[in-house]
Amino acid sequence: MMPHLKTTPTRAPSPITFSIAGSGIYLPRHILPSDEIDNRLGWPAGQCAQRYGLTQRHIAAPDETTSFMAAAAARAALQNADMPPSALDLIIGACGVMEQPIPSTAALVQNRLGLGQSGGAAYDVNATCLSFVQAFELAVMRISLGLARNVLVFSADIASAALDWSNPDAAAIFGDGAAAVVLTAGPSQLLAHRFATYGAGHEICRLEGGGTRLGVHGAAAQNLFQMDGAQAFRYAARHMPAFLAALLDDAGCRLDDLACVIPHQASGPALAREIARLGIDPARVVNTYTRCGNQIAASIPTALHHARANGQLKAGDRALIIGTSAGISLGGMVVQI
Repeated sequence: MMPHLKTTPTRAPSPITFSIAGSGIYLPRHILPSDEIDNRLGWPAGQCAQRYGLTQRHIAAPDETTSFMAAAAARAALQNADMPPSALDLIIGACGVMEQPIPSTAALVQNRLGLGQSGGAAYDVNATCLSFVQAFELAVMRISLGLARNVLVFSADIASAALDWSNPDAAAIFGDGAAAVVLTAGPSQLLAHRFATYGAGHEICRLEGGGTRLGVHGAAAQNLFQMDGAQAFRYAARHMPAFLAALLDDAGCRLDDLACVIPHQASGPALAREIARLGIDPARVVNTYTRCGNQIAASIPTALHHARANGQLKAGDRALIIGTSAGISLGGMVVQI
C-alpha cells in the first residue's frame, strides 16, 4: 500500500497578520470575443459561449510581455496603496509560466519599476495556477515575523503564447493578464492555509518544453500546453471535498461564515459544477472567468482585486481563496480582512 501523505499543516500557533494595502490588474489591449473563437475552430456561432461559458478574453500583443504586464499591474497596486516603488523591500513573482528561464521574472519586474539598482530582494515562486496562493502565504508570514515590511506579489501569464488549437479544451478558455497586491503589516489575519499535491497526475496538465529534459532539441509540439480538462476536473474533484473540509476546520469556520469565495477561474462549467457540489452559495463567488477566461496564476489575484474593488470583500470579512493547478495540486487559504 502506498503511504498517504498528509497535506501541509496549516493552523498557525499564533496569528499571522498582514494588510492588503493595494491591488491592481492589467488586461491586454486586444479583446478576443467568443464568436471569433468559434470562427477559428469552425464552430457555429455561440458554441464557445455555450460550451465554456466564455464571452471574451484578452490576448497580449508582442510588446505586452509578461514583465510588462506585471509591472503595469504592480504600478496600479502601488498607486492604490499610495506607496512609491522605493518603499518595497521584497518582490515575489508568482507566474504560472515565467517570461524566460533565467533570470527570474521578479528581477525583470524590479528593473521595470525603476528599482534595478536598489539591491532589494526579488525572486519567483511557482506552483502553476496556484503560484499566487503560495507567494501570498510566504509574503504574509515574512511580514508577520518582522522579516519584511512592504511586499509586492504579482502574477502575470500569457497563455496565448503556447496554446494547441487542435485541442479546444486546452486552447479556447485561456486568457492573458496580470494582477498584483501590495502587502504590509496590519490587522488582517491568515487563518489557515493548506496545499496538497498528487504527483501521480503530473501528465494531465503539462508544458514539456523550456526545461532541461528536452533542452533546445524538443519538437515544436512540446512547446505547446497539453491538458485533458475532463480528467483534470475529475482528479481534483475527487480530493476537493475532504481538502475543503480540512481547510475550514483549520480556520475554525464554516462556509456560512464566509463573505466571499475567490476561486481559481479554471473554466465556467467546472467552476459551476464544483460550486454546486460543495454547497457554496453562487452569490458569494467572485467570477471573472466570463470576460477574462482562465488566466493561469493571474486568475486568483485578478478575482481578489475585483472583490476589493466592487465591495464583495470588506474590512472584517472572512474569505476563502481556493483553486487547483497542474501537478495535480489543490491549494487554498482562509483570510480575515
